[in-house]
Amino acid sequence: MTQFESSRATVHIVGAGLAGSEAAWQVASQGVRVMLHEMRPHRMTAAHRTDGLAELVCSNSFRSDDASNNAVGLLHAEMRQLGSLIMRCADANQVPAGGALAVDRDGFSAAVTETLDAHPLIEIDRAEIDSLPPADWSNVIVATGPLTSTPLAAAIRALTDESALAFFDAIAPIVHRDSIDMSKAWFQSRYDKAGPGGSGADYINCPLTEAQYHAFVDALLEGEKVDFKDWETDTPYFDGCLPIEIMAERGRETLRYGPMKPVGLTNPHDPTTKPYAVVQLRQDNKLGTLYNIVGFQTKLKHGAQTRIFRTIPGLEGAEFARLGGLHRNTFLNSPKLLDTQLRLRAEPRLRFAGQMTGCEGYVESAAIGLIAGLYAAADARTHTFEAPPQTTALGALLGHITGGHIETIDAGPRSFQPMNINFGLFPPLASPPNKKPDGTRLRGNEKAIAKKQAICARALSDLDRWIANALRPAAAA
Repeated sequence: MTQFESSRATVHIVGAGLAGSEAAWQVASQGVRVMLHEMRPHRMTAAHRTDGLAELVCSNSFRSDDASNNAVGLLHAEMRQLGSLIMRCADANQVPAGGALAVDRDGFSAAVTETLDAHPLIEIDRAEIDSLPPADWSNVIVATGPLTSTPLAAAIRALTDESALAFFDAIAPIVHRDSIDMSKAWFQSRYDKAGPGGSGADYINCPLTEAQYHAFVDALLEGEKVDFKDWETDTPYFDGCLPIEIMAERGRETLRYGPMKPVGLTNPHDPTTKPYAVVQLRQDNKLGTLYNIVGFQTKLKHGAQTRIFRTIPGLEGAEFARLGGLHRNTFLNSPKLLDTQLRLRAEPRLRFAGQMTGCEGYVESAAIGLIAGLYAAADARTHTFEAPPQTTALGALLGHITGGHIETIDAGPRSFQPMNINFGLFPPLASPPNKKPDGTRLRGNEKAIAKKQAICARALSDLDRWIANALRPAAAA
């Protein structure tokens, strides 16, 4: 037994991807010992090729680095403010990519590995944790990601009584509510039925004529699809989430008897004409800023999705908070299973971070690792820790995971789905900008740009106040 394992204050972190590595750095930076468990190279995954920590397996881009106009760029800036190791190593290994932050993958992983390996409060244990962590580990962060080993995933599922194993998870696109043309669409539930928590007008409906429907089906069948990765090919579909193009392949009228059925609906813009098919969108977050296209799980490539879905009446100008996707995934129903500090309600000594919590993307995973690390360090030091404001990118992402999602009003498959950071997760501005600095009115796209810039400015200002109040006293203690 090492000095780390014998210390009650030690935080055990399982998984040394981006989330686990960031969590370890944040914990150690607060003066708390860390035991970082990584199964590679003892046991490799089908996607990783090295034993390096924070290995990027799918992409070398952290996406946009624009902190004034882009939500992920704002998340970069907030993480830098909090001394993020992942952002520091990304910046040090940046390669040219225009306005995006792209990195040399090998150099990035080597920098993270060397930094953590050299830290006097961090010990790296190269062994697999193939069951629930031992009961005497009182402060644990599980950050094993979408490639969680089967034995550990099965143990988590048994503990939570929730589906937490790998499957092909087909997710539907999500649209910003304010980009939907309500002169063509309308609010109504089929037969005006109010489900649990509903009002009878719980869906936004977009009508299609017969010609529009058949053109839409043709486009689905012809659209370019995403190929499966080698390590995904033997993972089955989740039965409740068949891709819409797979349904279309089963017959030209299949969608009209499935997610696009037009029954029980009357278009108030043209009440005497019955739509041939209807696309429905359902509120996806408690703020009411995001709407999910019901039943539109898809493996179409992103460009094809944008082009095809904007042919739907009412969605011609749709802005997508998330496009659909299909991939092997392992994640928790976090709003139900985790508390506001990312702890498992059934066993609070276990805290989760990264993609397992229901965030999508490298940067988002590292960001939740950062927050989990700060929570775990506060627990180890018996300090209280206040969550970042929801007006910040960190707070908005955390809010989505732990309670910002709205449960489906219908019976059916799980409704909580992973998501990238986007402006739809932020609380609306109290006074959206409507004038330029010279006093003239903002018009068209100028209003959208000014709104994003105002959300970013508010976030950075609120983050500074939060750091001053929530972190600096604790760091000095």
